[in-house]
Amino acid sequence: MPPLNLAVVGAGQIGRTHIELIDASDACRLSAIVDPAPAAAVVARAAGVPLYATLAALFAAARPDGVIVATPNPVHLANGLDCIGAGVPALIEKPLADSVVTAIELCEAAERAGAKILVGHHRLHSPLLATACAIVRQGTLGRLVAVTGSAMFYKPDSYFDAATWRREPGGGPILINMIHEIGSLRALCGEITAVFAFGSNATRGFPVEDTVAINLRFANGALGTFMLSDTAASARSWEQTAQENKSYATYGDEDCYVIVGTVGSLAVPTMRLKTYVTKQDRSWCKPMHTTVADIDRADPLARQLAHFCAVIRGETTPRVTARDGLANLRVTEAIAESARTGKVINLD
Repeated sequence: MPPLNLAVVGAGQIGRTHIELIDASDACRLSAIVDPAPAAAVVARAAGVPLYATLAALFAAARPDGVIVATPNPVHLANGLDCIGAGVPALIEKPLADSVVTAIELCEAAERAGAKILVGHHRLHSPLLATACAIVRQGTLGRLVAVTGSAMFYKPDSYFDAATWRREPGGGPILINMIHEIGSLRALCGEITAVFAFGSNATRGFPVEDTVAINLRFANGALGTFMLSDTAASARSWEQTAQENKSYATYGDEDCYVIVGTVGSLAVPTMRLKTYVTKQDRSWCKPMHTTVADIDRADPLARQLAHFCAVIRGETTPRVTARDGLANLRVTEAIAESARTGKVINLD
């Protein structure tokens, strides 16, 4: 089967990552870059592909088999609508859009057109996360009771100096980082029906939060707690524990999730299982059976690209649909609203 022609919109950091993944894939090849910034010309020359200022210009000149949208959040709606209008499948980086309102518009447009839209929540393509989800679904832990999670790490000053908008509302860890966690938690524990959060900017003093404590209620009755901070000297985050992204130092003895049921518990990503052999054995005075589930590691971004190619060819349907992307954004916005208002936010 000949390789698919893919165009990448946005030649920033994540766009260049997608370009590298395309170059390493046998299933596709880079056919064009779309970006009006002068710096994009350097990237296009290095890749040996044409550069277009807009998607409209690209579609007027050529029709790629698919488009990867890696632009700033505020233009995801316009980029997505352009792809839908042209009938070209698109992988849109998370978040689906910059607000729930615009995400609804994009989601509904995709559904009306029957468009092939995949949202870039790449962790859902992680074999580690897939194994954890399978253990939960198989009932190994019994009925879900609770989940505790954390994404605590330290972003250096250079991170904020490189893009000063990260110091302002909308640039904090809720809207930048927490949306990844929501996708993972929904996959592991089901739909989230209510949230309550405390936010603080006491450490950095920026107008935006740097630390957030979050409570979650799930549709199945389970409860969750999550600790989020980008100013914490800690290794309890997915990036630092999953060992999937070689850009991060990793710590094999740390976990970022513990999922607890009536029969046992699972720590992720070490995949340490603690279970009672029988229901009659359940007592905090009695020992639990301890095992480690088999671990398979692979780059979820590369797996996501392979999945996108399969979606384009009609071999499968999107693992993360526009509706999924909307659901993740809705919960994330609710957390931000709760931290701002001090109220419990119920999600219909």
